[in-house]
Amino acid sequence: MSTRREFFKRALTGSAAVAGAAVCPPVQARSNAQISPDAVGLLFDSTLCVGCKACVAACKRENNLPLDYNTPDDSPWDLPLDTNARTFNVIKAYKDGAATVKDAEQGGYAFMKSSCLHCVDPSCVSACPVTAMTKDPVTGIVQYDADACIGCRYCVAACPFGIPKYDYSSPTGKIAKCELCRHRVKDGHYAACAEVCPTGATLYGKVADLKVEAKRRLALKPGQATRFPRGNISGGPDRSWEGAAARYIQRTYGETEIGGTQMLKLAAVSFEKLGQPTLPDRSFASQSETLQHTLYGGLVLPLVVLGAMAYVAKRNVKPAGEHDEEVRDERA
Repeated sequence: MSTRREFFKRALTGSAAVAGAAVCPPVQARSNAQISPDAVGLLFDSTLCVGCKACVAACKRENNLPLDYNTPDDSPWDLPLDTNARTFNVIKAYKDGAATVKDAEQGGYAFMKSSCLHCVDPSCVSACPVTAMTKDPVTGIVQYDADACIGCRYCVAACPFGIPKYDYSSPTGKIAKCELCRHRVKDGHYAACAEVCPTGATLYGKVADLKVEAKRRLALKPGQATRFPRGNISGGPDRSWEGAAARYIQRTYGETEIGGTQMLKLAAVSFEKLGQPTLPDRSFASQSETLQHTLYGGLVLPLVVLGAMAYVAKRNVKPAGEHDEEVRDERA
């Protein structure tokens, strides 16, 4: 009787021989997707956020979202703990010790916005088997089509930021997330969270313009007087105000993470402490698609599997008459 090691060795040898019959070109690793020159997004400056949550209320109003009683003490207030099917945008607070100093890691506090980052190379779009999640080729907005969705929740598992949420209360099942208020563009508006922000902590505009603004702020000296734009940096009336620059962490979060995101973030407290995951520069979508194309290119993987199955089946099929002889021997 063959040992387990010998069995697997022979099975792999047989399947490899079958796979070798397939002729397929070598698969090149896919690079990160490139951002559209007209892509729009948000710049969130944690140092300007005062935690008023006007953006949360505006998001609910413009997306017709119900109240979210999601607090551990059964509070009567609409105070969501995280994004979900009823809340697309939340403001979270970091605190340390007495939490008396704004934007201080020790003994201080800071705010962070949590909503869809509209990745340049989104994992949710790559994982969706029915194109319910798509990325607009011009604006770059990651959008969702409930009619196409089959409720598989692959997008939920694929997102490294944990943004798409499944609505378990829906009889048909659907995903909920920020779509950058794309339904308001036809009326001359833009993302409601940026439109109502009183300090410009959430700023809307073309990603190219937002990157320039982020770089400008990082170059400022702490306490230096400067003007902070509000609303839409790429158009509309000047709503800027004068303030003092913070002591920024010298990094724009979202500029390179998993191929870049269309929501950029600035802060004076480390992004890790503000709940932002540490991610590689290469997108997960490019890695998974390269692996899939390698395995399935030229039907190599299916042939390997079928070859192994054929070998196992052949090993277990007895020649004609052999079974009858065994039965006769047992009766004797």
